[in-house]
Amino acid sequence: MANKKLFIVSSITLVACLIAAYSNHFNNDFHFDDSHTIVSNPFIRNIHNIPKMFYSPEMFSSLPTHWGLRPLVTISLTIDYWLGGNLKPFYFQLSTFIWYAVLCVMLLLMYYRLMRNSVNNKYLSFAVLFATSWFSFHTANAETVNYIISRSDVISTTCIVFSFYFFIAYPAKRKYLFYIIPAAIGILAKETIATLVVLFFFYILLFEKQVSVPDMFKSKNFKIVWQCILQVLPAAVIIVAIQLYLLNYGSNHIAKSNIPNPLGYYILSQSYVWVRYMIAFFIPANLTADSDWGVIYNIFDERIIIGLCFIIGLIFAIFTTSRKKETRPISFGLIWFAVSLLPTSLVPFAEVTNDHRMFYAFIGLSMAVTTAASLWIEKILHGSNYKKAISSIVICACFFIVGLNAYGVHERNKVWATEESLWHDVTIKSPANGRGLMNYGLTQMEKGNYAVADVNFEKATQYTPYYDVLFINIGVLKGVMNKTQEAEANFKKAIELNKDATDAAYYYYARYLNGLQKYTEAIPLAEKALSINPHNIETLHLLSSLYQSQEQWDKLLDAANKTLAILPNDKEGNNYLNAARNKSKINIPIGIKSLTAADYINQSLFYYQQKEFKKCIEAAQQALQIDPNNADAYNNIGAAYNAMSEWKKAYEYCSKALEINPEHKLAKGNLNWAKSNIK
Repeated sequence: MANKKLFIVSSITLVACLIAAYSNHFNNDFHFDDSHTIVSNPFIRNIHNIPKMFYSPEMFSSLPTHWGLRPLVTISLTIDYWLGGNLKPFYFQLSTFIWYAVLCVMLLLMYYRLMRNSVNNKYLSFAVLFATSWFSFHTANAETVNYIISRSDVISTTCIVFSFYFFIAYPAKRKYLFYIIPAAIGILAKETIATLVVLFFFYILLFEKQVSVPDMFKSKNFKIVWQCILQVLPAAVIIVAIQLYLLNYGSNHIAKSNIPNPLGYYILSQSYVWVRYMIAFFIPANLTADSDWGVIYNIFDERIIIGLCFIIGLIFAIFTTSRKKETRPISFGLIWFAVSLLPTSLVPFAEVTNDHRMFYAFIGLSMAVTTAASLWIEKILHGSNYKKAISSIVICACFFIVGLNAYGVHERNKVWATEESLWHDVTIKSPANGRGLMNYGLTQMEKGNYAVADVNFEKATQYTPYYDVLFINIGVLKGVMNKTQEAEANFKKAIELNKDATDAAYYYYARYLNGLQKYTEAIPLAEKALSINPHNIETLHLLSSLYQSQEQWDKLLDAANKTLAILPNDKEGNNYLNAARNKSKINIPIGIKSLTAADYINQSLFYYQQKEFKKCIEAAQQALQIDPNNADAYNNIGAAYNAMSEWKKAYEYCSKALEINPEHKLAKGNLNWAKSNIK
């Protein structure tokens, strides 16, 4: 900006206010795809894996269907894990937020460069600050900032703005291609960097060559258009080369999943999705982490007609505003909006609409709308006798818009706080979303509210009757409810729906059979799971336990070595390795007086997992001898009695646990389970 002092003060103020708006998000939980890219991804737990992340697609996710190369994202997650020493959401959320704050500061510079020839110099700094603030505090951006794995959007967009700013601010330096460096880095986070080439082209055309969009199609301007293409060619070649590298390495092992949406209808449906995004810019209501929108199959549907009319109107606005110098930032902002949405609109995704797709697009809209409003206000103020009153109203309106969005951010942060709060919100905003119903059911199953979980799973089957993950979770639920036949039937159905694409159904069915001590039936299922995904630590742990139970020491040794090859410091892997070498099972001693209450609690949990419920109770009682007020011990006893269908005893012990700790979630769940079965 022209005034460096003003820029510095504005930047500091902007970041300080951003911190205030997002102050309640730094400990928000992992969600959705965070589960397989972060929580269960063993590779981010070892900082020494960073070099491999540039060429090993399996390091991006624990699910083979999601393997690919986004090395900058995976590396940043690895650093977050290393800094926190564990899966501490604070470090992951802080990392994303830092990228976001840098992006917002860079927008101040970029908007100034683009708007300075349109907005009166007297109001320019205010207009630039408002455009930046509108984007920075936009409620919809909370959907991207809170969703940790979606930092790919934050990083790539930051790199786009960096590259674009260098391109427009230092035209004499373009021959050195320094402006491409941020873009080359950004493409390691997400493929949307490719759209930057189109933005370069239209910037040169509109602002440097002073040619409008409709005039570019006139024969007399073909030479100018060709010159524009030549200027962006170096960036295009480098970006495409890097993208081809990522595709070459990233696609070698990717298991393609079927996208159910047909191309033609998907593209037509996107026209109405764009209407939704435009409305959300002005009224960011009904935001949802997982929409229930589907493809529209009737081309005469009123939504398609509205969408196509909107696209025509958008094109008309771009053409019209590109004719005059002062309105070209409006045209360019609308071009930015459209170009940023094209990749997800022309290639069919499973989700027809997704709120984090608005993130990149809203940079263009913020500039376009602010420029248009500034020109309109200048026109009103010119010759008016009420300049002071109008200026006061404008300032109040700006503070109202930004303040309302900041409040919206704070409220959306609350929704993203936990898995339960997020998916409960999804079931309200997107009631026909089977995945949302399933995930909310999962949160209730974890709390022990099995009846609520069962209802949500049943509803989900109405909307997603062929979703294998849903039937896996139904199998798990029926298992903990001791409905063996139903549990096995659902596990088998999940396998039938997705035989060789994912390992999850085989793993969870094997885990369930292991709990029933059906070891010989469980082993081939676990081995099948490992053959599909050889990097799944949970499967290796399960197989190790199964091999040990059957005294298959050679196989146990192999499984332990594979585990330690992925996680060298894994405690279970090392324990199983010692067991294989010594050809002796891992024994957890019980009854040794020198053990602490916590040791006995761990023993009781181990025995519970092994379905040895009497031993679970004995271990928990040993803990109570050391610590009579141990709520965990009472809860474990109650859980064991629940598993043995001794509901009254379970009720008694869970009640004692809650007397000691009224907030004990597991005890609440176990108490509800006992209550529901006491007649």
